[in-house]
Amino acid sequence: MKRLSIVILLMFVAFSSNAQSKIGTIDAEYILAQLPESSEVTKNLEAYNAELQAELESNIKKYEDLVKDYQETVETMNDTVKKEKEDAIIELENNIKNFRQKASVMIQVKRNELNGPLYEKIDAAMKKVISEGGYTQIFHSGASGLAFSRAEDDITQKVMNVLGVEAKPAAGETTNN
Repeated sequence: MKRLSIVILLMFVAFSSNAQSKIGTIDAEYILAQLPESSEVTKNLEAYNAELQAELESNIKKYEDLVKDYQETVETMNDTVKKEKEDAIIELENNIKNFRQKASVMIQVKRNELNGPLYEKIDAAMKKVISEGGYTQIFHSGASGLAFSRAEDDITQKVMNVLGVEAKPAAGETTNN
């Protein structure tokens, strides 16, 4: 009898703790795209990308000039000067290769830097919705996230309401007013 009482008590505790869970989902990337500040982030990223592209093109131009100069004067150079110019060409070529490899990482770092304050803003609004709604768990429902969740568990719109952001119509979508 004592064992039965313990089993019933444990089942009651398990059911009551399960009943207290409130799970929700959020699509932070969608919210980020809806924020007015995201267009400024896009402009800043485009400007940064243009700076990187200009730097790359400048290095390519220097490389091409060095190669052209080398080809035009190779016959008149002594071995020491020839070796110096070849080393300079090889070094610049390696710098260009390394820059190309690092450029995408540099852009991602810049994107993270610019989006950081926006994610903090979303996080603060999400925490407000979580505390007001009594949620115990929130899952990300973005493109590579959740396989399924009920629409009534999605707090994305509630967070957008806290932020004062209205969803922009999708491309090609019209609104009837």
